[in-house]
Amino acid sequence: MPRTITLAVLLLAAAGARAQSWEPPADARRCPSKWGAGDQRGSGNHMKPETVLRAARLIRSGEVFELGHVLSPSIPFFGARHLDITVKRTVMNPGANRRGSNEEWVATELGQVGTQFDAFAHQTIGDSLYNCFKLDEIATRTGFTKLGVENAGFLMTRGVLLDVAALKGVDTLLETYEITAEDLEAALARQNLTIQPGDAIFINTGWSRLWSADKSRYLGRSPGIGIAAAEWLVRQDPMLIGADNPSVEISPNPDTRISLPVHQIMLVVHGIHLLENLKLEQLAARRIHEFAFMLQPLKLQGATGSTVAPVAIR
Repeated sequence: MPRTITLAVLLLAAAGARAQSWEPPADARRCPSKWGAGDQRGSGNHMKPETVLRAARLIRSGEVFELGHVLSPSIPFFGARHLDITVKRTVMNPGANRRGSNEEWVATELGQVGTQFDAFAHQTIGDSLYNCFKLDEIATRTGFTKLGVENAGFLMTRGVLLDVAALKGVDTLLETYEITAEDLEAALARQNLTIQPGDAIFINTGWSRLWSADKSRYLGRSPGIGIAAAEWLVRQDPMLIGADNPSVEISPNPDTRISLPVHQIMLVVHGIHLLENLKLEQLAARRIHEFAFMLQPLKLQGATGSTVAPVAIR
C-alpha cells in the first residue's frame, strides 16, 4: 500500500478510536442534582466568601485582562442570531447649558450573542432540563420561571487557563481537533498547576484569532473538548468551563449521530455553566495561567444566558 494511503488510513483509524459516543442518562439517574432537589444554581453554589478570598489572594500587580469581545452588528453570529443598534438622537434639553442627550435602541438575542454565559434554561434532554425541571412547566412567552440566568449572580473565583494550543506547539488548533482528557492533564503538568473545586477552567484553542479575521471559518467546524475531556472536567468540580471558540466543545461532534453532547453533559446533567467566545490571546501570550476571575451576568429574568464582559486580574 502506498505510504500516503497508509498514513491516511492510520489517521482515520486514530480519529475513529478517539471519537466517543454518548447517550443521555435517564432522569432517575441524574436527579436530584448533587446540590439538592429544586436547586437552580448548580455550580454557582461554589460562590462563597472563601472562594472570593482565595481568588483575591492571586492578585499581585492589579493588572486587568478583558476577556470579552466588543459587541457590534458585524461580529460572528450563530444561525439566525443578530444584533442591531439604532442611535436615538434625542432632544436638545432646555437650559442655558445646552445639554443634548443621545441613546440607542438595541434589538438582539441578548442572552446568546458575543462572549456569552450559558444558563441552565439554555439546553434540554428532550423536555427535561437541569435538576429535571420540565420544559412545559417552566417555559413562558416572557421567560423561564425557573433556571433563568438571574439565578447565577456575581461570580468570582480562581481562574485556570489550560493552553492546549501551546501544548501542541501551534497558534491555532486544527478545526477537527478533539481535545482529550490527556491533553488537559498534560497542559496542567506543563504549567505546573492543579485544579481545585470551584475553579473557573478556561481552554485556549487559539480559535478566537479568527473572530474578526475570518468570521465564516470561525463559525464553521471548530476544535474543542470531546466527551471524555468533558467528563474529566466534571470530575474536577469546577464553577464554570470556558473557551475561545463558539461552543467550548468540538463542533460538530465526531459522532455524527449526536449534537453538542458536552452542552447537555455540563448544563443539563451536572449543572455546570459554560462560557463561550472568550478572548484569551493576551493571557496565552503572557503565559498567565492562574488569576482571579470575575463575571456578572445581566439580571435578565428567565433568560437562557447573558452576554458578558468577564475579566481576569493578577
